[in-house]
Amino acid sequence: MSPERPFVMSVAFADPDTDPVPLHVIEQGEVDDWLSDKPPSVSKWVTANGFTGALGQAIVVPDGEGAPLLALAGYGTPKTRKRMRFYLAAAAARLPGGAYRITSGIPEDRLERETLGWLLTGYRFDRYATARGMEARLVPPENLDVQRLLAIAEGEALTRDLINTPSNDMGPSELEEAARDLSVRHGASVSVVHGEDLLAGNYPLIHTVGRASDRAPRLIDIRWGDSGPAVTLVGKGVCFDTGGLNLKPGGSMALMKKDMGGAANVLGLAHMLMATATGIRLRVLIPAVENSVSGNAFRPGDILPSRKGLTVEINNTDAEGRLVLADALTLAQEDDPDLIVSMATLTGAARVAVGPDLAPYYCDDADFVRQLESSAQATDDPVWRMPFHDPYEAMIEPGIADLDNAPKGGFAGSITAALFLRRFVGDSTYAHFDVYGWNPTDAPARSKGGAGQAIRALLDTIGQMANG
Repeated sequence: MSPERPFVMSVAFADPDTDPVPLHVIEQGEVDDWLSDKPPSVSKWVTANGFTGALGQAIVVPDGEGAPLLALAGYGTPKTRKRMRFYLAAAAARLPGGAYRITSGIPEDRLERETLGWLLTGYRFDRYATARGMEARLVPPENLDVQRLLAIAEGEALTRDLINTPSNDMGPSELEEAARDLSVRHGASVSVVHGEDLLAGNYPLIHTVGRASDRAPRLIDIRWGDSGPAVTLVGKGVCFDTGGLNLKPGGSMALMKKDMGGAANVLGLAHMLMATATGIRLRVLIPAVENSVSGNAFRPGDILPSRKGLTVEINNTDAEGRLVLADALTLAQEDDPDLIVSMATLTGAARVAVGPDLAPYYCDDADFVRQLESSAQATDDPVWRMPFHDPYEAMIEPGIADLDNAPKGGFAGSITAALFLRRFVGDSTYAHFDVYGWNPTDAPARSKGGAGQAIRALLDTIGQMANG
């Protein structure tokens, strides 16, 4: 029997009524100045333990009876900090259990981000194996919006949990259940079109991609809010991707549980938006499928209809994400929202271009781009703009059909995928994010495994949009 679903988003601060250990954050090179007016017992302990203020160092100084008197966290140098997003998080992970309160050393303009980093450092995915969570908890600093920080950390934890869950416990029905749970929590409405009803509802591409699996494909549709700008989030929910008849090799299939990372990211972002009561009319669309192999799998060479009426020639069944997104984007545009955002683990080409840390995105709206770039910097949530390069449009036009789902040649794979998606969007401002959704190695506040990308930057951007 599978373990019960764990999506409780259990990140937390320390109880403010506890007696926290004072935490002093010290830059490298400033330890001697800090020690100059401290008792000899403190100075000797710090020196004996080799504390220099290097980024990530952490020690606890005991009192005369061995109880914690204070703690020190290294803040490094401007040069070493450039290599991390969250500076305090590295030290927070090394502190022993207990409650801590920051007393000095964090610049005012970094306090909110370092507090969030501490929260994210506490994330553990322990559904299948007992794992000791980080016991060091932070008493939130004064004058911060604690509920907003919790909402952001919870949304990130939800995204990570969904991606980290293996596909045997995270198929289309489980993804639907997670969406329903989130909707109930926030008083949102949700409707779902299943299986053969997708054909009756004119979602032919979603049905075709998912029909080979015994886990029925579906389109999940969440709505929340009744005033403000209309924002529609579309997330690729391919819960496992074998590649279809263009079967992936084993090494390329190993991480395909994360191919629903776009859906996980938009659900995490949706939680953030709803939990912070952002003044928008929110819609979330998730085409949830499994790209499997069976006698009725779609084939290379097939020409398929779409909801928009455009026909698509299939030149690779492993380029299925853009197909399910095409029907969902067509539906999104039918409401004529102010903003459509799609998020998908769509192409390996994007990873080759910018690696796993950056979230490449496409958008031609100058105002949106300006705000997103500002928000990305302010939230330490990096993005990288890629071009909707119009001359490449010919690459996705095969002649025998309106569109080609996998142009030959291997050039500009992320760009041609984005151009393909843009064909299904009309006059709304449109931004597409070709995310990776995965941290290949541990980093401070960013554990190895499933990852949110660009969702904190988008939360800030959409919040600015809601505020006019």
